[in-house]
Amino acid sequence: MKKLVLAYSGGLDTSYCAMYLSKEENFEVHAVSVNTGGFSEEEISEIKDKALKLGAASYVSLDAVQTFYEKVVKYLIYGNVLKNNTYPLSVSAERIIQAIEIVEYAKKIGANYIAHGSTGAGNDQVRFDMIFQILAPEIEIITPIRDKKLARQEEIDYLQANGIEYSWEKAKYSINRGLWGTSVGGQETLKSKDALPSEAYPSQLTRSGSENISLTFQKGELVAINGENDKPVNNIEKLNKMASAYAIGRDIHVGDTIIGIKGRVGFEAPAPLIIIKAHHLLEKHTLTKWQQFQKEQLGNWYGMMLHEGHYLDEVMRNIEVFLEDTQRYVSGDVFLTLHPYRFALNGINSAHDLMNSSFASYGESNEGWTADDAKGFIKITANQGKIFNHVNKG
Repeated sequence: MKKLVLAYSGGLDTSYCAMYLSKEENFEVHAVSVNTGGFSEEEISEIKDKALKLGAASYVSLDAVQTFYEKVVKYLIYGNVLKNNTYPLSVSAERIIQAIEIVEYAKKIGANYIAHGSTGAGNDQVRFDMIFQILAPEIEIITPIRDKKLARQEEIDYLQANGIEYSWEKAKYSINRGLWGTSVGGQETLKSKDALPSEAYPSQLTRSGSENISLTFQKGELVAINGENDKPVNNIEKLNKMASAYAIGRDIHVGDTIIGIKGRVGFEAPAPLIIIKAHHLLEKHTLTKWQQFQKEQLGNWYGMMLHEGHYLDEVMRNIEVFLEDTQRYVSGDVFLTLHPYRFALNGINSAHDLMNSSFASYGESNEGWTADDAKGFIKITANQGKIFNHVNKG
């Protein structure tokens, strides 16, 4: 039999692929899911049972949460990456690592084929195919849903005809959980006008009042919450739990898909939004203005390249080196307050704070220069404008 690795989520599309490829195409299907956060042991066990019942020869869940953080999330924090100043690239960032893990597993077991359940209308087909083609051009990519242009009901009919009676009723809202946020899709996001209702989001408001917390960064990484040290991944998960109780981190992202159409998706990302904003505030105090300027350009570029599936381009490694180097002095505490549906940044404390009163206090006093120094500086700075205005009068 032909050995094939299937990127398997347990949903309708990949369940159809598992049965169709094993039963109709005579593939030896090895189902693989990649956990980049958000999966419980119980959920993984249910996915395994379903895959084997559908005809898969084997199933494995690959734990890639730490890998996801080290290879992607860390740099999204360093770069303060928010797509269109809104979206922390929750799902698109996950897909890159999932694709890499899947292709490496296919090589490991000697599979000559890889399959996924993407349609021909979304971003994921591009991300998966590009990673697979770059890392394993010798492996053939199989995409039944895309190639057969299958409608949802056709997939359900096929599975039911083969004795699979799971409830395939489409949920009112599609939820995709991960370490770096949760995407939420529904009828409202298919058009431009309506907001998602509160009940569409997976976390609901359970806390009232406000809560003061502190986040400690060391060289750009979140190493402690309220003075309690832990690994960055654990801190992200803790902060997600704390902030989601206040229903923080809800929004709708509108952006351009890789294939050129506009897309709209809701998301809930309390920890990512808080971490990025807190990290950015700390950088405002600890980086020079030119570091901040260049970081903003490269951070946006890094996020765009990642979103569009170009993670393996060597320029991404170059940008990562730059971003990591900028974090040498991004260490200190950030103080903030959690409120229902929002958070407020209060201030920072850092040994590397460039807002140093021994030189000057903005708008108040100066210690490092004289009044004549200031006048001369201003005169020379104005020269270019004075010359232009003199030459081009009227």
